[in-house]
Amino acid sequence: MLPPTILSIAGSDCSGGAGIQADIKAISALGSYAASVITAVTAQNTLGVQSVYPIPADMVKAQIISVMDDLQPDAVKIGMVHDAGIVTVIARCLKKYCPKFVVYDPVMVSTSGRCLMTEETIRAIKVELFSLCTLVTPNLSEASLLWGQVITDTVEMQQAARELSGRYNTAVLIKGGHLEGNNMCDVLYYQQPSAGADDLPSGCILYSTPKIESRNLHGTGCTLSSAIATFLAGGSKLDEAVRKAKEYISTAINQGKDMNIGHGNGPLWHFPLSE
Repeated sequence: MLPPTILSIAGSDCSGGAGIQADIKAISALGSYAASVITAVTAQNTLGVQSVYPIPADMVKAQIISVMDDLQPDAVKIGMVHDAGIVTVIARCLKKYCPKFVVYDPVMVSTSGRCLMTEETIRAIKVELFSLCTLVTPNLSEASLLWGQVITDTVEMQQAARELSGRYNTAVLIKGGHLEGNNMCDVLYYQQPSAGADDLPSGCILYSTPKIESRNLHGTGCTLSSAIATFLAGGSKLDEAVRKAKEYISTAINQGKDMNIGHGNGPLWHFPLSE
């Protein structure tokens, strides 16, 4: 009776709220085994990112090979990929090892709207990486960048998700956490064939939930994508995995909303609260 093994390929957040650290917490809280490949070491905290040091591509490759050869992960989650060389290494390893599920959270744009990647890196991701993924989970800013125009409502989210899914041959979940109003709506679009959605017809599913008032939202994207990968590895179909992951992250936001960890945008709370 072995739990699923999930490999997170992402950057390290020394403050523990996002990146590899958030991934390990989410995967562990959901009862699976977390392995990690670090793509960058960051100096960051709840107030922002102060510095980023990319790990050399050959070292990223060595980490992936070590995990893949021994642990044979059931799913892979990809987060921060800082340069084109690392994109190429990851893509080649995915082709070699063919993990059943790959969930990619494309960390392309900061909360303030600043692009975090060079054009070369974005081009490499579009050409080499997207088509190898089961699911890509851009936020509104990232989806707008990929689509080529600003997305402002759920109608445009559905249009963008459909076009991006067809363009890159992968399922797309656009996260609507920054939409105006009191509800948060995410839009999933998948088409055949898509790993994890083999018995589902093509189309959009909208996931609408009330917004939770909280300043502690550091690591929500990392947590959601890790949770989706974990549920896929556990046997859930794609739409069910997204639904369960959204329920998990809502709980984690609720549990962390009144905490004071750090002086800025604090983290979620992944585990049951002590009595």
